[in-house]
Amino acid sequence: MPDLSQSLQKSDIGQLRIIAEFWGLELESNDFDSALEELGASLVDLETVSETLSILQAPAQTALTELINSNGKMEWSVFARKHGEIREMGAGKRDREKPHLKPTSTSEILFYRGFIAKSFFETDKGLQEFAYIPDDLLEVIQEVGLQSNEVLSKNEPLGRPATPVEKSFETPANDFILDDATTYLAALRMNIHYVGAQYIAPLLATANLIKNNIPQTETVKAFLEANRTDALNTLYQAWLKSDTFDELRLIPSIICEGEWKNQPQITREFLMNLMNDIPQGKWWSLNAFVKAIKEKFPDFQRPAGDYDSWFIKRESDGQYLRGFAYWDSVDGTLIRYLIQTLHWLGKVDLASAEEGKIYTAFRVTELRDTSNKLQGKMIVASNGKISVSRYFSRAIRYQIARFCEWDGLDTPSANASGYSTIGDEYKYFITAKSLKRANEQGLKAEQLLNLLVKHTNGNVPPALVKALKNWNANGSEVRVENLVVLRVNKPEIIEEARKSKAGKYFGELLSPTAVIIKSGAIQKVMEIFAELGLLIEGDEHDKNKLD
Repeated sequence: MPDLSQSLQKSDIGQLRIIAEFWGLELESNDFDSALEELGASLVDLETVSETLSILQAPAQTALTELINSNGKMEWSVFARKHGEIREMGAGKRDREKPHLKPTSTSEILFYRGFIAKSFFETDKGLQEFAYIPDDLLEVIQEVGLQSNEVLSKNEPLGRPATPVEKSFETPANDFILDDATTYLAALRMNIHYVGAQYIAPLLATANLIKNNIPQTETVKAFLEANRTDALNTLYQAWLKSDTFDELRLIPSIICEGEWKNQPQITREFLMNLMNDIPQGKWWSLNAFVKAIKEKFPDFQRPAGDYDSWFIKRESDGQYLRGFAYWDSVDGTLIRYLIQTLHWLGKVDLASAEEGKIYTAFRVTELRDTSNKLQGKMIVASNGKISVSRYFSRAIRYQIARFCEWDGLDTPSANASGYSTIGDEYKYFITAKSLKRANEQGLKAEQLLNLLVKHTNGNVPPALVKALKNWNANGSEVRVENLVVLRVNKPEIIEEARKSKAGKYFGELLSPTAVIIKSGAIQKVMEIFAELGLLIEGDEHDKNKLD
């Protein structure tokens, strides 16, 4: 950073005299360069600095302490938000109004004493304006020990421990995201809709498991065959290092518009560093953590404290959230979403003050290693229903899912540690439709049968074995259809109708007095029969579905 001489170079002799007055000095020179040299030498004198600091008001000492804790500089937008602006005025106006005698902010108190200056510095986010303590003055302040009474440890966590109320209802971390990923990957292969895809798809793309919504065969195979601990860590590491996974644009309560760019990886790294300072295993207040970040690091994701150029609106009513006034709705919500993501990835427990309400506390944790957990069972019934435990091989469940219809997931119950005990089973059932769909993907019923036999130790009901073998050999042998049937009292009516315009709408003849009407043609047939002098009686439900 610049030193005193460099920092005051753009000022004038009048400002040098103001600073000197506050330090109890009287400049002898009327030449700017000589006066600057004279002042600079006095402002780095240990005794003089110590005396001047000792009479500073507490708010000014606090502001200096914060700068020292930030290595002597802080983004101006952050500093000014906490300690006030410095009114811009030329030398003439300054000399008339004497703002140094009537300061309107702590920033002005420090500025007119030469303790702080403003300048632009290059950062990872581009050129940004900072408040800073001149280098040589900073060294002296540190030496005389201003920070000894007020400087907090850099590693002291933000916020406070959670109260008993805030952590009343616990939701322990789990690795269920692995099972959701397995289901979603199968859904992609089957071209069926998956609820929640908007959240899990970006994570799987980050881990190179999908590309353009297409599962990547080799990486998917390795992911599904990995033990649960390693698979979860794969997702976590991919998320942690990703510069494409953008939490801000995934928050469901807001909509991001326009071409502006943010830096999700840099933001994530900053917030993770703050998370790492929180004692592992200790419940922490979520609200207090967010509030502390707002107070100390409000611009953690905003280049130069810019709250106007990002076009973000509230999803519920379309209200644009521009300006610092909406910090809680955007930046605060992002912090909460990141902690929620860490929960999904097995790194954070959550808790709420009321059951089913918003989370009010979190606890940094390490999920128990489930690599050696006994594999669950697969049970196959004679009616084609299959039950697969959550802890069964994910690679096999992925294959089973591609052959079957899905019947949901039993709601898992949890023990005191939050790990599923009974009831966490995936339900599938084999149908002609599901086998046909699998066949269109190049999968054979014989492959499913081999899977079931192998992974149930041969406990596949004979009736199902026969059904799958028959399907493999002959395809569908039985069919159920919804048909519209025309029934008449005399065979002659059918014969007469066949010769009329109605004949082209007839399908298969079921009996001398019954014929199938082609789909959507009943209205036409009714009109033609009316022309023949015959009125057709039918139920209203069928009529309501006419084309």
